[in-house]
Amino acid sequence: MSERRLLVYPDTRVLADAAAHRLLVVLLDALCARPSHERFDLALTGGSDALRMLERLAEDPLTDAVDWSRVHLWWGDERFVAADDPDRNALQARRRLLDSLVAEGRLPEDNIHEMPADVRPASAVAAATDAENGAVLDKAASAHEIELRSQLGPHPRMDLLILGMGPDGHFASLFPGHPQIGITDRLVVGVDHSPKPPALRLSMTASLLAASDRTWMLTAGAAKTRAFAACFAGRDDPAHPASFMDGRTEALWMTAAETVTPL
Repeated sequence: MSERRLLVYPDTRVLADAAAHRLLVVLLDALCARPSHERFDLALTGGSDALRMLERLAEDPLTDAVDWSRVHLWWGDERFVAADDPDRNALQARRRLLDSLVAEGRLPEDNIHEMPADVRPASAVAAATDAENGAVLDKAASAHEIELRSQLGPHPRMDLLILGMGPDGHFASLFPGHPQIGITDRLVVGVDHSPKPPALRLSMTASLLAASDRTWMLTAGAAKTRAFAACFAGRDDPAHPASFMDGRTEALWMTAAETVTPL
């Protein structure tokens, strides 16, 4: 468990700039300090704050200095929809940054470890029962667990995990009142009946998220003020899932003034 630190930036634009530049410095420092054959595993998130960060990464000149062939990309959670659905976190990241790095030959496609997509026809998805959806989600979650372990060993962890938080205090796809926040014997779980569309999702578990070496929480917006106060001050409260956020060496919250000023 790490002591939480808080950085408050003037606005969301500065937050995105600062997060992007900080990420690039961390990548450069880590890759320069390690033997040339060693990799860096980075887990991303969706959401407006993270997407703004990716857009800034695409514009930052330090991006060209990173050896992306040694960087492996994962996601803390994913919307369980078709692979070409614009709701997919991975697709949004690809469009903003990753596809260009792949096209330039700098990032191997094999370094992008997406969570499984829903391959069922739309008609089958619409007609599926809860039990059928649960079985499909569990199979997809198990497949991603296998990939995590095959890449990172029996006790996988990220070098850096970047998360976001919703106005209800959820992080990844772990929501208040849902049982997945309490699951500790899995790496990845399926989530059905998500209160935020789309209804079906996959998520790393809280225990896997907390095992990351460094964890950053990017969250901003006046609508998140109450959730931020509860999650930052508390620990491991199922009513405020983002309170489970942790990192082995760093647990950093990055936000904008509008999120904390009303407090």
